[in-house]
Amino acid sequence: MILSPEVLTLLILDFLFVLFTSIVFVISLQIWKSWDLNSTLASQYTLEKRSFLASTIIKFIFVIKIPLFLFFIFTLDKISNVLTGAMCGAGVLDATDVGNYLIMLKVINIYLFAFWLVLNNSDLQNPTQPYTKLKFALFSFIYILLIFEIYLEVDMFFSFEIEKLVSCCGSLYSSSSDSLISALFHVDNSLLVSLFYVNYLFLVIFYFFKNNYFFALSNTLFVINSVFSLIMFFGTYIYELPSHHCPFCFLQTDYYFVGYFLYGALFMGTFNGLVVIFKNELKYYKISMLFNSLYLVVVSLYVGVYYIRNGVLLSPM
Repeated sequence: MILSPEVLTLLILDFLFVLFTSIVFVISLQIWKSWDLNSTLASQYTLEKRSFLASTIIKFIFVIKIPLFLFFIFTLDKISNVLTGAMCGAGVLDATDVGNYLIMLKVINIYLFAFWLVLNNSDLQNPTQPYTKLKFALFSFIYILLIFEIYLEVDMFFSFEIEKLVSCCGSLYSSSSDSLISALFHVDNSLLVSLFYVNYLFLVIFYFFKNNYFFALSNTLFVINSVFSLIMFFGTYIYELPSHHCPFCFLQTDYYFVGYFLYGALFMGTFNGLVVIFKNELKYYKISMLFNSLYLVVVSLYVGVYYIRNGVLLSPM
């Protein structure tokens, strides 16, 4: 168990999240059961006021959750100095059975919260508020995932054994590892990189045709292809080391925190690309293409600059 000031901060905020989201969850069930905008009863007026309160709380949580996710990553790096063998957040996450599931769930929940805010904005802009029941039904699902996320986070922090030797990112992200990522080492890098650029080409095509479903699907695949190709190929040019495949180390100061920029651009691009499923507006297409293109240009520049400086490409390991 580790109870550093950073961990205590996260646990306190987790408690507050549980408290406030539980209030919203109760309101969501009430709205799902009794909402009727055409009703003139006092109960409907009460629900409308509670709906506004619930929406405000959810916005507040999302505003906190983005920097809190970055603070969580910072905390993992801070803890890596305490756990023997850990060099970065990757080793900390792998130190327990739930760490890797926790980080994936945190990312999924950020997407869902952002998606909820867009849905809420669309609902409030329409006088008939057609999405009210839908958005609070969606929040009920998000609430369950958030509670599970908080449970995993508490479990992870209380499961650490300081005296136990943990794996470093070098052994976790290697062909000798028994993790899911290790399967990627059996895939040719040229295939991963080709899929990445072909995926982007489809984004461009569906952008010009404004096909919202295929554009959203391409963005979903772009997240997967981007992360895999970043770990296996582009990341090695950030590190300038063919054996280093960690998706966490370039979040550190040694690499000018470029990981925050890359992951941030990827989130902004793919999230706005997913929004067009139900809000088929040009601005979301443009924002998606802007940030996805920015991500592609930056990771490609690392490869190009390395080749210009050294005259060769890194040999895959």
